[in-house]
Amino acid sequence: MAANWFSAPAPVARRVRGYFAPVNRATQTPVFFDPAEQGALNLDAPPAPWIDLGWMQNFARKAAGKSAPLLTGIPAAALEQVRETLAAQVSCEFLSWTKLTMALATGSQHMNLLAPASGAGLAPDGAKAAAAVMAQSGSTATFVALATADAANFAPGAMIALDADYTGQTGYVGTPVSGAYVRQALTDVDYIRRVTFNVALVSQVNSTGLTLAAPLPAGAPAAGAKLQAVTGFVDREGGCFYQEWSALFVMEGGQGERIFFHYPRLQTMAGADETVVPLDAKQKEGQRRVLLKGQFLALPVVDALDGERIVCYRSFLPAPKALI
Repeated sequence: MAANWFSAPAPVARRVRGYFAPVNRATQTPVFFDPAEQGALNLDAPPAPWIDLGWMQNFARKAAGKSAPLLTGIPAAALEQVRETLAAQVSCEFLSWTKLTMALATGSQHMNLLAPASGAGLAPDGAKAAAAVMAQSGSTATFVALATADAANFAPGAMIALDADYTGQTGYVGTPVSGAYVRQALTDVDYIRRVTFNVALVSQVNSTGLTLAAPLPAGAPAAGAKLQAVTGFVDREGGCFYQEWSALFVMEGGQGERIFFHYPRLQTMAGADETVVPLDAKQKEGQRRVLLKGQFLALPVVDALDGERIVCYRSFLPAPKALI
């Protein structure tokens, strides 16, 4: 009996799924995706440290590099082509508002609004925060052990930020993601917790601590880590800091084939931007969905395979039994 092979048509995909992972800013070390080993990943449970951002729309890629002919002879004629510039851009619209999608859709620091201290003066990026409490020994990525009196100040549904005190250091700060670059010493002891991505939602509270709805991105708290309640998030238009992440975009075809676009280094290239879409296209007025718009510039990495400078890897895994 002949095998049931078939000639595959062009892939048909409904949407694009996005995943991001933090770049080590101090060493400029990205997170690489290996399609040969990781191509069959569960789209709902990506391998660490990739973070699932869900579905997105209006995904667009643009090769912004330029080539030019190398001329020789009289009269001059093209001998070969050379690459003058290497650049690429990516844009998309995120279908949900989360801390990470907000950070990716802004060009500068993205901050946590820490719960304010009693009587604190007003400030556009959050007033002076209530005192942080120390995470106790025995804490894990999903449970933060606290003194009984401290645990009583939290309730299920609360958001928390957990990171170290700021002690005057400069350079990149934040765990496990560099949330800001400090150029000169500051005086806010809570600054790292303002910019940290080590945040979580509290699902349960008891006399010994807080159970979290999802693991902390940084894992078990380090010695000396403290936490504070978070009421929301804020970002600013302007500033000198640029978000930088490794990115993976996946298109899954109807026959089971997969297309991967892997950008080892993407920096946000535009300020905060939103797209407003009417829920009913026939009505000029009425409810509208507000989507976050991300625009990114791809930065190069050196491929250890042959030393070439690369901005993106496009991979294709054919459908089962599809002729190649």
